[in-house]
Amino acid sequence: MQTNPRLHIRQVPWANPVGADLRAAQQAELDARFGRPDHEPGPVPSESDSAVFLVAYDKGSGQPVGCGGLRLLDSRTAEIKRLYVLPYTRGSGVASSILAALEGHAHALGITRLTAEAGSVQTDGRQFYANSGFAPVPNFGPYIGVEHSFCYAKAIDSHSAAHTAMA
Repeated sequence: MQTNPRLHIRQVPWANPVGADLRAAQQAELDARFGRPDHEPGPVPSESDSAVFLVAYDKGSGQPVGCGGLRLLDSRTAEIKRLYVLPYTRGSGVASSILAALEGHAHALGITRLTAEAGSVQTDGRQFYANSGFAPVPNFGPYIGVEHSFCYAKAIDSHSAAHTAMA
């Protein structure tokens, strides 16, 4: 689903070099925010557990500006993983467009609930999920008992992606 006329959002394999570079940039930023590299509870996302991975490109420049993926947790639930937007594009709707596209893919896969996690130093991410219709939920899976994790969930249906894109 294309939700932003300035972007081209493409589904790519997890191993795609552009996606790998964006994920590395995200992890470097999080390492700096948390002050250490061991801030992610649970298994690191991989090609084997990633149902969908998207890269957003600026149509004008052709440059990649963000990414995001879905990790299947069960037949009806997926977790948003590696949702990242380059710092210079933040506030321009790139993250909302990627999220809307992920919701569209999730709906097509029969997913009815999306979950997400953001750490204590990711106040921008926590605010983003709250503004995108996600509600706080008790920590789940590998985040149970992790005090610096904040978990969210959102029911999705055929209208969710359109609503997210308009936010």
